[in-house]
Amino acid sequence: MYSKCMLCPRECKVNRANGEIGFCGASDKMEIGRASLHHWEEPSISGTNGSGTVFFAHCTLGCVYCQNRSISCRHSKSVFVDENKLSEIFLDLQQKNAHNINLVTAVHYTPSVCKAIDLAKQKGLYIPVLLNCGGYEKTETIKLFDKKIDIYLPDFKYYSGYYAEKYSNAVDYLEVCEKAIDEMVKQTGKPIFNKDGILQKGTVIRHLMLPNMLSDTKQVLRRIAENWGDNVLVSLMRQYTPFDMQNFPELNRKITDYEYNEGVEYFEMLGLSGYRQEGEAATESFIPEFNGEGIK
Repeated sequence: MYSKCMLCPRECKVNRANGEIGFCGASDKMEIGRASLHHWEEPSISGTNGSGTVFFAHCTLGCVYCQNRSISCRHSKSVFVDENKLSEIFLDLQQKNAHNINLVTAVHYTPSVCKAIDLAKQKGLYIPVLLNCGGYEKTETIKLFDKKIDIYLPDFKYYSGYYAEKYSNAVDYLEVCEKAIDEMVKQTGKPIFNKDGILQKGTVIRHLMLPNMLSDTKQVLRRIAENWGDNVLVSLMRQYTPFDMQNFPELNRKITDYEYNEGVEYFEMLGLSGYRQEGEAATESFIPEFNGEGIK
């Protein structure tokens, strides 16, 4: 699959196995920036022990406002790992009592990640495996994760193709995202929790509110309610923190209390279930340092 890469909707068709680089910037060798317990996910994912997050380098979206840009754009330290090493990282996180294995932006490494999951399960991995992604995924690629992923955590970033193109160079985001999430929900079914309230199976859709885009947020929430209703959980996020947004002055601020409260009110009116965030989430402290922790 790496020799003529069509894993994401960009369909670059480059030979990553031979050193050619497509939109995401990744080779066929997995790169990881951090593997650690993460306590800032949704309550049913982080729980009390933390989510066993593995942050992969590079990204197929490249959003101009990316909160993890230091790793998605390969500006910070990352480490090359093979499938066997990755499987050992999963088991180490399980040993640390992680509630789950949380694969952050891993879809461009799908063949290798699938092999690592299989290896880890053969070695005794039993906690749920979660795929945390930007929502701009090919349905055919998501199907490769069937029976390997227990929980999907996709973004649903935009309703408007104008915003999707301007900020993520993905004018077809809405159509692609909806088809991908359809497949995710088909695989997982309705959310299932254990006796401690920790999610074991299901799909949680995240929407990060952006400044001056309240109407787009409402359209996204409406589509989620119409398409999947109580088959999913929804996380309405207000943690947007602007970095170097001089070229996009409309994004050069945090969202206001008014904007978020309006989003929450619409969320509730639609009868959606899930999670909201407090104002203090919009700080740099919620963005982890990508320094190779947990990999060596």
